[in-house]
Amino acid sequence: MPFSDGATDDGFGGMDFRKPDERADARRVVPARPVRTRDGNGAGAGTGPTPVARAPAAEVVRGGRRRPDPDQQSDLGPDQEIEAIRQEGLTGRQLRIARRVAQKHGINAVSDLDAVRQLRQRGIDPFALENMLQLVSSDQLPARQDEVKLPQTRPAQVPAPAQAPVKPQPEPMTGADVAREVRRIQKDIARRRRRRLVLLMARLLFFVMLPTLFAGMYYYRYATPMYATNTEFVIQQAESQSGGGGFGGVFGGSPMATSQDAVTVQSYLQSRDAMLRLDRDLGFRAHFSSPQIDGLQRLAPDASNEAAYKLYRRHVKIGFDPTEGIVRMEVIAADPQVAKGFAEALIGYAEEQVDNLTQRLREDQMAGARDSYEEAETKMLAAQQRVVALQEQRGVLSAQAEASALMSQISTFEVELQNERLRLQELLQNSNPNSARVSIVRNNISRLEQLVVDLRAKMTEGGDGGSASLARISGELMIAEQDLQTRTLLLQQALQQMETARIEANRQVRYLSLGVSPIAPDEAAYPRALENTFLALLIFGGIYLMLSLTASVLREQVSG
Repeated sequence: MPFSDGATDDGFGGMDFRKPDERADARRVVPARPVRTRDGNGAGAGTGPTPVARAPAAEVVRGGRRRPDPDQQSDLGPDQEIEAIRQEGLTGRQLRIARRVAQKHGINAVSDLDAVRQLRQRGIDPFALENMLQLVSSDQLPARQDEVKLPQTRPAQVPAPAQAPVKPQPEPMTGADVAREVRRIQKDIARRRRRRLVLLMARLLFFVMLPTLFAGMYYYRYATPMYATNTEFVIQQAESQSGGGGFGGVFGGSPMATSQDAVTVQSYLQSRDAMLRLDRDLGFRAHFSSPQIDGLQRLAPDASNEAAYKLYRRHVKIGFDPTEGIVRMEVIAADPQVAKGFAEALIGYAEEQVDNLTQRLREDQMAGARDSYEEAETKMLAAQQRVVALQEQRGVLSAQAEASALMSQISTFEVELQNERLRLQELLQNSNPNSARVSIVRNNISRLEQLVVDLRAKMTEGGDGGSASLARISGELMIAEQDLQTRTLLLQQALQQMETARIEANRQVRYLSLGVSPIAPDEAAYPRALENTFLALLIFGGIYLMLSLTASVLREQVSG
């Protein structure tokens, strides 16, 4: 065997494992001298480097270095032996091992070289393989407390020579100790990582995977299938008959003109009023309280209106697209025909709401125009009655005609009066006028003058019976007739305004036009098992992550 006591070589030949500087120091200090080496029978001759201060002694070749044979006794002093050991060129690691072997055998050495010297004096080779293995095994025993410590036999301790007390020095760590400690730390870190990984997987399984598994089982096996009916409609406004200018004409036919009405209809269809009305008409609560629906989606028979309204908001989804002006409605129910009926009822409610949006405005506009027209018509009739009453009271159909007739009579009588005056002058120009004829002519002139005066008085003065003069009658009739004409014009304007209001009211009418009619589906649209399961996984994972971060922050704050 290469490491047996009778071996002449350690298996490495003449290889020198010392550092270059140590080999140079050895060559510079230790001159070559013939030495004896042991052969296989314990005797032999050979050559090799030996210290100068040492007497010829037997040496063995181990590890590429020549070391004194522990079987031979040296006659040198302690200082000379230490100097000889120093000149062997031992590495720092070998010296530390020798110091630890000496401590293991209870030898109080002053230095590492003294430890080597005393070990060799006791016949112990500190660099032997069995000694190094025992040293390593003894170091690893305290690392595990659960291992059984076996008793070890130590060689008999030889009392050391009396020396001066030496201050104990800390035991230096060798490379093997460092490597062993690093391996131990790595194993501990790996063990902790495995334990943490196992705990993490257990927490994920309990807090995330199991709830997700339960959610998936519900969606795939227990959830009641729901049918969805989709409907699309748009709210339109009547076209204007007259080309209006400004921004009203620009946005008149665009979706912006009816966006407010569409938003109002959307809000109404999502209100409690629509839910209660749908419940009264088609039994919304009774349908979703049916025992055919699973427990999570079923509505309790004695549920409050708030609970029913929450269910209504989940099963009636309405959205408005402002760019296109389209209102999209999705109605979900457990039966396709019921879903279609709900959608048609909601569309009817929307049409009524659209009509009610402008009904008050149209009624207000028409009511004002109608009242103005009726008032103008009443006043016109009153003016006409006044004219008729004046005509009947005064006995004059037309003041202008009466005045014309009187003026005609006055003119006729004045012409006759002028003729009579001419005849009177002719009679008076005779030398012997006829008194009878002159008297007749004069009487005629007097009657005509009185008649003209009476006719003129009739036009400006009242009669004895309290009758009004023609001038007054003419003035009253003229005023009444002008008032009648004014009321007639006002009536015409009121009639025109009422017609304009009617046209404007017709323009305010809104129409609900269906783009997509409700049709009963033949396949369930809900639940979406895969999407809902994945969503549940994300939700549970997010909750676990937030709780873990919160716990980590609290733990760090408490430990800090």
